[in-house]
Amino acid sequence: MPMLTDASAKYRAYTSVALPDRQWPGARIRRHPIWLSTDLRDGNQALARPMTVAQKRALFRHLVKCGFKEIEVAYPSASETEFGFVRALVEDGEVPDDVWIQVLTPARAELVQRTFLAVAGARKVIVHLFNAAAPCFRETVFDKTKEEVIELATAHTVLVRALVERYRAQHGTRFRFAYGVEAFSQTEPEYVVEICTAVKNAWGLAGTELEDRIIYNLPATVEISPPNHYADLIEYFCRHMDGRDEMIVSLHTHNDRGTAVAATELGMMAGADRVEGCLFGNGERSGNVDLVTLALNLCTQGIPCGLDLSDLQATADITLRCTGLPVHPRHPYAGAFSGSHQDGTERGLGAQHAAAPAADNGGGGIQRLALDPADIGRT
Repeated sequence: MPMLTDASAKYRAYTSVALPDRQWPGARIRRHPIWLSTDLRDGNQALARPMTVAQKRALFRHLVKCGFKEIEVAYPSASETEFGFVRALVEDGEVPDDVWIQVLTPARAELVQRTFLAVAGARKVIVHLFNAAAPCFRETVFDKTKEEVIELATAHTVLVRALVERYRAQHGTRFRFAYGVEAFSQTEPEYVVEICTAVKNAWGLAGTELEDRIIYNLPATVEISPPNHYADLIEYFCRHMDGRDEMIVSLHTHNDRGTAVAATELGMMAGADRVEGCLFGNGERSGNVDLVTLALNLCTQGIPCGLDLSDLQATADITLRCTGLPVHPRHPYAGAFSGSHQDGTERGLGAQHAAAPAADNGGGGIQRLALDPADIGRT
């Protein structure tokens, strides 16, 4: 098929969200989110050669060292390797007491049951159930009505609850529940509220204590619109769901349009609590959001990022060893801190080092740099 002279004729613009009094543009990010690394799951499944169990174990240990308290470790029902890795983590006592492992399962009964077999005996587990709800999936892939999709989600939520109660009684595991609306950003916002409300009611265990809150994973499964649209969708969800203090709103952006970091930051301004992504933006197609960039962006605004990235080169090195993917030389923080205007940069660094640590630089930063390389173990 020949290339179109004007390729834009094939596409149509996104549908704006009816939110005339949107609040997020005037908001500021004042604290770091709950971080979840999906390097071992979403990142791994995007590799031409998925990681071995030994590589996944090495990267898991480094994620723990960086301070991640929630780590999505696998899609256990996808393969014997994935299942075996989860069993190895549990049986070998690899998971620290303060770390929650998350496992992903689609809304299919046999795969949900297989997922619970994988985590039997673990201390802290987040079970992440998902199904697609967007019209392109409902109508084209599954040929289901809105009501049938809601029934699919709620029936499997009831199954997850029954298995949680059984495995809690048998193994003493502490469970949390996450529900993901696959292709959230392509789904009607009012329908997202309807399906998530039905899931919450079916779960029936949501409470205001952190461990009891239901986690809603709201992904830009494919990034098909500008970052401001994603922020509108997140604010709409937060404002229209009942029991906001009984839920955690989790962002999972992809980088198909190159704006995953911006979309995530605006989504945090819109009210989200949690961010899912990969260290250097690995993931399907153009990748997940880059967690290193997000975290260090917070640092440049005087906000503690909640992760230990003080030896960023070690993080880049182990990521390369485990995934085979080098960090791009122009990565904002892990790339080369070099270029023109070197004299101005050196003078700016010298002035900052001579000042008190909390000195106000007026938000101007350092000449030609957003962050002092020494803060992440670089020179």
